[in-house]
Amino acid sequence: MTSTENHEPSTAPDEPVEPTSIASEEAQDVTPMLEQEVLKYKDLALRAQADFDNFRKRSAREKEETLKYANARLVEALLPVVDNFDLGLMTARQTPEAGIVTAGFEMVKRQLDDFLKDQGVEAIEATGSPFDPNLHEALGNEASATVADGIVLRQLRRGYRLRERLIRPANVIVSSGPATA
Repeated sequence: MTSTENHEPSTAPDEPVEPTSIASEEAQDVTPMLEQEVLKYKDLALRAQADFDNFRKRSAREKEETLKYANARLVEALLPVVDNFDLGLMTARQTPEAGIVTAGFEMVKRQLDDFLKDQGVEAIEATGSPFDPNLHEALGNEASATVADGIVLRQLRRGYRLRERLIRPANVIVSSGPATA
């Protein structure tokens, strides 16, 4: 074999080859790049983990809220029935001959109120309280010598909340204070 066929670099006999010095120079050049690459992927992994944790927490919150307010549509559909039942009960109370029927209506009304309460429904009693646009819908104002301005005089239709969420505002008449001359 000749020296050209050997594929080894030709060097002068007095010039030693240091393979470790060449490799260490390349390693020194590559090491900071590898460290940056490792830091980059570590940061990406941490961000992905944080995103996943946030997704899991948000999903759990949404599931809890869905379960909490699952009956909202049913309750909303039931409220006009409750209103009409209250009107029928009020009429029955004004009719003396309907004593037994009134007692039956009152028993059913208690059951209906207990059912709504068990579902997390709370009636909003507005009469005598300060007007709150978050809970009340003002249908009009009336002057009143005895009730201060901004206080609910009458409730025309009861409002309801399902837990903390308003399902229907109370329809009210609000005092505008004493009449001015």
